[in-house]
Order: sequence, then C-alpha cells, then structure tokens
Amino acid sequence: MGTIWAEPLGDVKGPKYQKVADTIRKAVSDGALKVGAKLPPVRELAYQLAITPGTVARAYTILTNEGLLEAEVGRGTFVAAAKRPVPEDVWSRELHLKEARNPDHVSLFSPRLADVGQVTALREAMRKVAEAPPEMYLNYPTRDAYQPVRAAAAAWLAQQPLGPVSGQDVVLTHGGQHGLYMAMQAILKGERPVVLVEDLSYAGFRRSAELLRADVGGVAMDQLGLRPDALELAARKTGAQVLCTSPEVHNPTGLHTPLERRKEIVAVCRRYGIQIIEDDCYRMGEARAPSYRALAPDLTWHVTSISKTITPSLRVGFALAPEGRAADLRRVAEHSFFGLAQPLAELTRILLSDPRTRQLAIDVRAEMAKYVRVAVNALGGFDLVWDDQVPFVWLRLPGGWRAAAFSRAAEAQGVQLRSADEFALRDGLAPHAVRIAINGHVTLAVFEEAMQRLRRLLDNPPEQISV
Repeated sequence: MGTIWAEPLGDVKGPKYQKVADTIRKAVSDGALKVGAKLPPVRELAYQLAITPGTVARAYTILTNEGLLEAEVGRGTFVAAAKRPVPEDVWSRELHLKEARNPDHVSLFSPRLADVGQVTALREAMRKVAEAPPEMYLNYPTRDAYQPVRAAAAAWLAQQPLGPVSGQDVVLTHGGQHGLYMAMQAILKGERPVVLVEDLSYAGFRRSAELLRADVGGVAMDQLGLRPDALELAARKTGAQVLCTSPEVHNPTGLHTPLERRKEIVAVCRRYGIQIIEDDCYRMGEARAPSYRALAPDLTWHVTSISKTITPSLRVGFALAPEGRAADLRRVAEHSFFGLAQPLAELTRILLSDPRTRQLAIDVRAEMAKYVRVAVNALGGFDLVWDDQVPFVWLRLPGGWRAAAFSRAAEAQGVQLRSADEFALRDGLAPHAVRIAINGHVTLAVFEEAMQRLRRLLDNPPEQISV
C-alpha cells in the first residue's frame, strides 16, 4: 500500500477523503491492490499521508458502502471480491423458487397483495371476455375501440385530486413502469438530456432514462421529500428537462410531500421549464394533497396503475399528459406497441366498471394494513417510517448494522428485503436502511414470525466496525 502514494497528499484540490477513495479505486482497478489485500489501519495511513484519521476513515466507509472494500471485526479492512449484479427478473424468480423449496423463506422484496376477492372477480371478468364477439380476437385494435376502457379508467380516477380527467386524457399502458418510459419518450429531446430524481428513488426512473440515453441527476431530500433549493441548484447546473418524483408515497422511504412543499417545487419547475413526471403507483389510500397534475396541469405527466390496489398481474396502468399533450403521449403508444391487446383492454373495462371493484380496493387496503400493524408492533421500537395505507415500511438501522450486512443476515434467516443502496444513484451514498415490503400472500402468523426474526437481528447487532 505504501507504494500507491509517493508522498503525502498536501494541498490537493477537492475533498481529501475523495482523493484517498479515488486512489484506492484506481489501485484496485489497475491490479496494484488484489482481492483480499489488507489495507493499512486508519491511523497508519493517516500518518503516512499527513492527514487526519477521520479523513481516511471516511474514504474507507465510502468504499465499504460501495462494496469495493469489506471490513471484518478484529481483522481490518480488505479488498472485496467483485460481485456480479443479478438481473432483477432472475432475482425475483429465485425468490419464488426459494419459497417453493422452503416454506420458512419469506420474500419481503416487493409488495404482494392479499386476495380479498380479486381472483374471483378476475375469473368472472375473463369469462365475459371469452363471450365477446369474434372480431375482438381477429382484428388489430383501433383508437375508437379503446374509448370504452379509457372512459372506465377516467371514472376510476375521478375521485382523485387530479383536476378534470376525461377518457380522451387517458393513455393505457402496460403498468406504471411502462407509463414512466412513455412519458420520457414524449418529453426528452437532444443527444444527452438530463432527468432529475430524488437522491433515493424508484429504480424504474433511472432505468427508463438510461434506456433513452439520458443522464440522471440526484436531488437532495429532507423529511418532506425533495428540497426546492436543491432542485433549483440541480436545474441551474444541468439544464434538466424532466423531474421524476413520487409526492404521495415516496418509494422507498414512505415520506409524503405536503401541499406547501409541492407548490415550491412547482415554482422551481416553472422557472426552469422542467416537466414533472408524477408517479402515483404506490398509493393505496386517499390522496392527502392535490396532485402535481392539479397544481400544474400544463407541466405534469401523471402515471398510476392498479398494481397496488387490485392486482399487478394484468400489468395495466394509466398515463395522463399535460394540457394539450395527450396526442403526443398517445402517439408514443401507437407508434411503439399499437396499444393494449384488445382482450386485455376489455378485461380492464369490465373490472373497472364493476361497482364491486372499488370495494375490493378498499378491502385490499384494510387487509394489507393488518400486516403493516404487525410490522410496527415488532419493529416500532426502532427508527421506522410507516403508514397503514402504504404496502412497505422503511427501517433506518441502529448502530452496528450496515444495510448490506443486515440484508445478508436477514436472508440467512429466510427473510428477503431491499437494501437502501438499491434505490440510490450509482455514484450516490445510501443510508444504512432497508425497505421491508408487505407480503399478503403469507398468513399473518408467518409474516409475524418473519418480523420477529428481523427483530432478533436488530436487538443483536454485530460489534461496531473499526478500521
């Protein structure tokens, strides 16, 4: 390690901890530091470089959080073996296989809705679709053919604070993720457009932007969500075209952005000509404030779905464009995938038009709330963010636990959850926290046992790591 630095850092430009971290990254990349190599203790390296031990400790912590280094209690800090990322679809399949092989394995990776009658309702609707005229199964869908389902979707959304919504405003999508992607397709221009997201945010925002060759920038948050001052700074610096945000239920933290903060964010977006993509897919209960679409109908692209209220299996969502832009959004749909398969559209129309479906959504919410309360009873003594109308809880870990280490320990106990770093930008820092999704596919007793396993881990953290 002593050969990496020929001399003390001296008056380097920028933060010294960043220089230390960058130098170690380069040494690993160039092969000067091999996997398993032990780094000097903090005080020894600080003395060698003529900097404070805190500066070295911060660099080591950054690299440990990235997974480049790993710290072992009583032994020191080492270069970690490279971890090959697992595609999410493969990961998800593996979770299902684990559950099939081992009933004690509980996936809290993504929310799973309890069945309170949706399966029966879907089967009834499918039987009605099966009796539809033959032309539904033999022709390409047309714009006019979608009008009944768009009208049903508009009626479904009518009780939300979205401003006026008609069937002409609704564009049907294959789920919320698809709606986000379509909105970006309609908005983004130029070779390297910029999309802004919260520092911690739904990974689908970043994936959609990257598919469209857009750069992604993070915006700092506080307990109310996006910080308007940070948004203004990012807008000036990047010239961003789009802001993606989830004001009602922030994923993953469960935070809610109140009305006054939303107005401040709208004001910043107006000053800099930024379009807002509002993701409302995780809200199960009533909205607590007017949507961005209601506050700024000329700027906002609103995306929602029935995945967290009825079922995710249909992959049906709804996108609403700003005033005067519905044709642009519809053109994206027609030019890329024609539209939903006509039998699926008809199934959606039947389901949304059935007056019993709204009650099903209420019943789903009530049943999922029981699971949330079980989680709170078990984990409420810790730093927990929760709402019984939200299908996950956010847990800030106590001292002694890192997010990655806790996730591994939980998985070893048969409980799969998401680490905070899965929601952070690639060059961003994530807090030591985890998102615990509600799994309504298991009984309350099984879910409670999973919470108790997590509780036992939290009550017995490893010793504080020193490097």
